[in-house]
Amino acid sequence: MLLSTMMRSGRRLALHSLQNQARAFASPAVSALGLDKLGITNPTTIFRNLSYPDLAKHEEANKEGTFVANGTFAVDTGKFTGRSPKDKWIVKQAPSEDNLWWGSVNQPMKGEVFEELYKKCVAHYNKLDKAYVFDGYCGANPSSRKKVRFLTEQAWQQHFVTNMFIRPQSTKEIEGFAPDFTIINACRVVDEKWKEHGINSEVFVAFNLEKKVAIIGGTFYGGEMKKGIFSMMNYWLPLEGIMPMHCSANKGKAGDTALFFGLSGTGKTTLSADPGRYLIGDDEHGWDDHGIFNFEGGCYAKTINLSEENEPDIYRAIKRDAMLENVYIDPTTKVPDYYNTSKTENGRVSYPLHHINNYEPTSMGDHPDKVIFLTCDAFGVLPPVAKLSPGQAMYHFLSGYTAKVAGTERGITEPQATFSACFGAAFLTLHPTKYADLLQKKLEKHGTATYLVNTGWTGGGYGVGKRMSIKNTRTCIDAILDGSIKNASFSTDPVFGFSVPKALHGVASDVLDPRTAWADKAAYDAQRLKLGAMFQKNYTKYVTPGVTDYSSHGPKV
Repeated sequence: MLLSTMMRSGRRLALHSLQNQARAFASPAVSALGLDKLGITNPTTIFRNLSYPDLAKHEEANKEGTFVANGTFAVDTGKFTGRSPKDKWIVKQAPSEDNLWWGSVNQPMKGEVFEELYKKCVAHYNKLDKAYVFDGYCGANPSSRKKVRFLTEQAWQQHFVTNMFIRPQSTKEIEGFAPDFTIINACRVVDEKWKEHGINSEVFVAFNLEKKVAIIGGTFYGGEMKKGIFSMMNYWLPLEGIMPMHCSANKGKAGDTALFFGLSGTGKTTLSADPGRYLIGDDEHGWDDHGIFNFEGGCYAKTINLSEENEPDIYRAIKRDAMLENVYIDPTTKVPDYYNTSKTENGRVSYPLHHINNYEPTSMGDHPDKVIFLTCDAFGVLPPVAKLSPGQAMYHFLSGYTAKVAGTERGITEPQATFSACFGAAFLTLHPTKYADLLQKKLEKHGTATYLVNTGWTGGGYGVGKRMSIKNTRTCIDAILDGSIKNASFSTDPVFGFSVPKALHGVASDVLDPRTAWADKAAYDAQRLKLGAMFQKNYTKYVTPGVTDYSSHGPKV
């Protein structure tokens, strides 16, 4: 009996050893894609670049979310309903460390910490029987696009990047696909040793530029994948002389292209979705020697208070193949309620660009004739439209100003200024002045006119005045795009120095001149000086040796 037991034990040990030995070799599916080079060997089934109908089947079979009344898929991302910027890290190592803008946006991580977390993510995937891979492109221009790969555990995550990035048109196109960068989304993995590792929480979004790989752990939010690649484009492209931009873009029927820069809540997505123009893209673009090109193959729009009346193009884009994130769904009717923000005010929808009726199929445009900086000024100081000189354009680009209401609307009327360099500081990997210098050269070379458009308050600050009407904003933008604004007479703002039209067909004079709209003119003057001082204080961080100083083009207080 003892011998028999020992023999059985020996067979079990031999079997266990064979199993371990087998796992030392990559599965055929993994080997075919080269994932074994990343240390990933086990998943026997890789679902690569699934079609939308197949993604829907997987999402339903995996019980990853719910299908709403019109067939759109909806998912919740747990406690993280937005990016986690304090948990973004970049390995500090040569040669990239000399290029990077280190600080709160690009936090340094030790190489050994990254390797420990990387191995943990790989070990997680090596316990799985299946995984999902999306191979595609970032950048519509074939001459400068980057090949990107996403490894995910859930079908909806592949659905998200399928919506957001540029999809290969055939299987032949990705034969022998060798990615320029890979994101491993190990959302279920957390860093229990985060204090020892010197990071901010158990969540990590970490980039290794030399290894050409990023790892995501502890958060299910889809936007981390999108913005992660955007951050990398902000690193690669300027080194090639190409301008990366956090902006939307559209083109007229005559081929004239316009760019819209703006932070969240300024109307960037809404105002670029113009029924009279073709949408190139709503969020991220590059400007190279050929013109403008979209980074993405889709749109990622906020859904808060969305209705067919106020944003018809986006509302109608929410249909089969689109995907809702963290949006309240009525449990009985399965109809989304965009006014219910009980989950988050950052409810989102991703959808392929072709869901917009008047999209530009090439996702490209000529060199822009006009650049529009959008701001939502809750202080009620800035005019609805102003023309900027080249130097003022650079100053306002680096300032990246908007304003948000502090706290809740009830009982708190003091707005809060927000400055975000280049209208997207959270995604800049190089020093902001690098992008400003690139943009300045582009504007000068192509004779591009630059305007500031305020979609915020008029007749007083938040709590006193009222929000600029979408009709007035559209009229100002139409005048910029059709060139009629050039026929206006302008006055010079005594503090900010930009040129304000004295009259514009369709816009009342007391709206064009914000001081006139205020009942208390002295209060307006004081508020204007106060805002100007905020600009000056913010800009001091860009006045450093070795970089172009545009401070002389800012407000005079």
